[in-house]
Amino acid sequence: MMIAGIFALTAAALFTGAALYINTAEHPARAKLDTGSMLTQWKPAYKSGFGTQASLAIISGAFGLIAAIFSFNWLWIVGSLLILLNWPFTLLFIMPVNKTLMNTDPSDANEETRHLLNKWAKLHAVRTSLGIIATVTFIFAL
Repeated sequence: MMIAGIFALTAAALFTGAALYINTAEHPARAKLDTGSMLTQWKPAYKSGFGTQASLAIISGAFGLIAAIFSFNWLWIVGSLLILLNWPFTLLFIMPVNKTLMNTDPSDANEETRHLLNKWAKLHAVRTSLGIIATVTFIFAL
């Protein structure tokens, strides 16, 4: 069932690439804007990125578990758990920040808003790290 492993790795690498782009390009560019504009840019970017990354994490984790079942290689399980850990991490730590930001009108944005946007980026860096470690684990599993 090598194909399941290749799908797991591909989805994890795509997840990681998207997450890395957000942390190394998108957020640093956004941080140069005034706070209201920063929030205005973040809202649609978050909405469009959420579905993509959430789906890629599920796809990668599912195929990784399938690869584990057929290969009896525990590294697939480790990689799957790492990529799937993005879901509870997001729900527990990032979603409260997201909800506050989504409920903030850009015309009311202030230093607290900027602080929350930067906190969001730091929390997102954890997601990026989980993706990197999962991707590397899948490479070793192959």
